[in-house]
Amino acid sequence: MMIHSLSLSDVLADHARSRPGVTAVVDGSTRLTYPELDARVTRLAGALAGLGVGGGDRVLWLGQNSHAVLELLLACSRLGAVCCPANWRQSEDELRFVLADLTPSVVVWEPSDTTAALRGSGSGTWVQSGEAYERLIADASPQEFPQVADAEPVLALYTAAFGGRPCAALLGSAALIAHAASLLVVRQMEPGFTFLNSGPLYHVGTMMFCLATFQIGGTNVFTPAFDAEEVCRLVDAERVTQAFLFGPMIDAVAKANADGAYDLSSLRFVAHTAEWDDMITVDGSPWCRSKMGGYGQTEVGGMLTFLGLAEGGAGFAGRPNPLVQVRLLAPDGAEVPVGEVGEICARGKTLFSGYFARPDLNAAKSAYGWHHTGDLGRRELDGTVTFIGPKLRMIKSGAENIYPAEVERALASHPAVAAAAVIGVPDPVWHQAVKAVVVLHPGGTVTGDELIGHVQALLASYKKPREVVFVDEIPKRGPTPDYDALDAAHGGGGYPGH
Repeated sequence: MMIHSLSLSDVLADHARSRPGVTAVVDGSTRLTYPELDARVTRLAGALAGLGVGGGDRVLWLGQNSHAVLELLLACSRLGAVCCPANWRQSEDELRFVLADLTPSVVVWEPSDTTAALRGSGSGTWVQSGEAYERLIADASPQEFPQVADAEPVLALYTAAFGGRPCAALLGSAALIAHAASLLVVRQMEPGFTFLNSGPLYHVGTMMFCLATFQIGGTNVFTPAFDAEEVCRLVDAERVTQAFLFGPMIDAVAKANADGAYDLSSLRFVAHTAEWDDMITVDGSPWCRSKMGGYGQTEVGGMLTFLGLAEGGAGFAGRPNPLVQVRLLAPDGAEVPVGEVGEICARGKTLFSGYFARPDLNAAKSAYGWHHTGDLGRRELDGTVTFIGPKLRMIKSGAENIYPAEVERALASHPAVAAAAVIGVPDPVWHQAVKAVVVLHPGGTVTGDELIGHVQALLASYKKPREVVFVDEIPKRGPTPDYDALDAAHGGGGYPGH
């Protein structure tokens, strides 16, 4: 029955009635109240429908952060369509894959060297951001749409490139709203909460706070990409409560405000350094007291467990989000005993709807009636959970996940390379950096710098190796590289969970 359904579009419509004077969006010179945002989303939904977008169709955003991402997501919710903000840092080759994989009906794009090369690719309609996007909204006629069930996918985020190419994880309104509700509790968000979208909206870490802020009827402030000086200015000007920031970003903001030119006291955030703590208001919510700790992934809407729900617990991933169940399972689907390592598996209100166009993977991921995260964990005696690490190798650089298979595929495409394996090495700033171990074909010649440039041309820059070492042979464990042996020989370490 639809009386039990609540979509993102429904939340917006209710905010327009109950919060008529609240600013919903700030983006440069654009300031929209909730009624104004609702009116624009209604027109945008009509415009997209006029371009042929209907239930299940995909709308792709190719650009940096913008209030248009939130508008497109809400318009897709109104239509039963799916919005995908693409990783704008990706290479032309990576984005061509996304276009071919997702087959969007509409692409809204910001001008760049990459989008200029891609423009017109595929069969969808391309709409440039700015004047053309605004004209699309202005020329549309408001219309009513049937209510869309909240279980229908509305957001697609690319992730899980363990096989060499990423997959689009589909999340429905019900899952996103449930996750937002849990985050509201742990972060202790209240009306008036203002979030600065200073991290990328293609990343669930930014998107989950954007939607939680929207859920509580707060204000979302958008900046195209992280810039420390601009973050200071916006926190001061908009009295921002929270922003997407982590270690190196916090250090950069503190350095940019070393002279105290900006008032950052509205920022209620995690304690970091004495200098930083003096600039902000150190927040006492469970989320901030626990240093934003827990375990999560895109497929669970953000956070599956919160350290803030288990302060002082034995497991450093904390306890599960109250709207999910977590089990540690053996390969045969049986729950492992307390203290033993098993795969972290989950089901509940925040879980995704599967990957777009990946039926075999979806079947494997939902075996035994549980979502299999692909990560290992352990239940401690006090019931808390410890995250051990990915079942398959993953490198963590800053806030970004780097899948060795992606980088190895790019390396292997060079004609001089016979075989390649990628490991992560500890990095004092970014946690890990990428190191490539390469075997050349007989007679093949290429330098390390040339291979780094080759990878950078195919993948997002942050995925490229920082160092390349040449060897005669890559040790194997069956058909795959022996990554433990490679780590031991080449200084690998610092992997997530370890």
